[in-house]
Amino acid sequence: MSAPRISVIVCSKDGGRRIGACLDALAAQTHPSFEVIVVDDGSTDDTGAIALSRGVRIERHPTSRGLAAARNTGTRAAQGAIVAFTDDDCLPHADWLERLDRGYARPDALAVGGTAIPDGPPTPMLRYLRLNNPLEPLELDLAESASIPYRFVRYVVRNLRPRTPTGERPVYAFVGASMSFRRDLLEAAGGFDERFRFGSEEEELCGRLRRLHPEGVLLLVPDAQVDHVFDTSLRDTLRRSRAYGRGNARMHLKEGSNPTLYPFPVLVGALALGAVARPGLAVAAA
Repeated sequence: MSAPRISVIVCSKDGGRRIGACLDALAAQTHPSFEVIVVDDGSTDDTGAIALSRGVRIERHPTSRGLAAARNTGTRAAQGAIVAFTDDDCLPHADWLERLDRGYARPDALAVGGTAIPDGPPTPMLRYLRLNNPLEPLELDLAESASIPYRFVRYVVRNLRPRTPTGERPVYAFVGASMSFRRDLLEAAGGFDERFRFGSEEEELCGRLRRLHPEGVLLLVPDAQVDHVFDTSLRDTLRRSRAYGRGNARMHLKEGSNPTLYPFPVLVGALALGAVARPGLAVAAA
């Protein structure tokens, strides 16, 4: 029996409530040659049992080692020439794999990524996440400069004139919920840095691949889509934001690059503190 063309890796920790729907969506893929590998990262619920009931391959960590380590475990178990990644709270569209695979017709494509669409209970937080999608791919203009003034200007422009580019194009980094890599290049690059437990691990890897293969591109195919089902509580949104911030800090420590600064949250925090002395500032902070 020939090896599958693509290995899809789903990493999960205590994802029993979510992973069944994800695996059902993967079972409905139109691509003719793929396998699914679930990496159970030290779950204490029935994640592994649900994966086994769907007939997919499973790899287990006795204790949680983090997302980057789980992705490396899945890559080592993969048989496909392409390894694709999504999350246990994602529902890939039926043609997701097919559209990712088409991107490799471009010979300079080191990796091919898609998009993640926020979904979940219809709450004000979901509307916020759709307006400020934290899972958008990072555009290539970030590669022009790592200086704080340049990044500050890009941040302000994006928030004041949010015009999302369209069409197939090279990008700076993918979102982990919808991405794929040539397995030989991923393994030669050393895989994901396991010091990144959650947050920025895909950005760090994408940067490494760009430096190792400056002639290649990270190709975004926007029509390769997954629905990302968020927990739309404020608590979970803050948890994710904290994790992304820690990932950015680790990137700074590892690469010696300029730290990422998000000025609007700092401004809101300052207004909130000022409201202790001048209550009218609370309105501006809100």
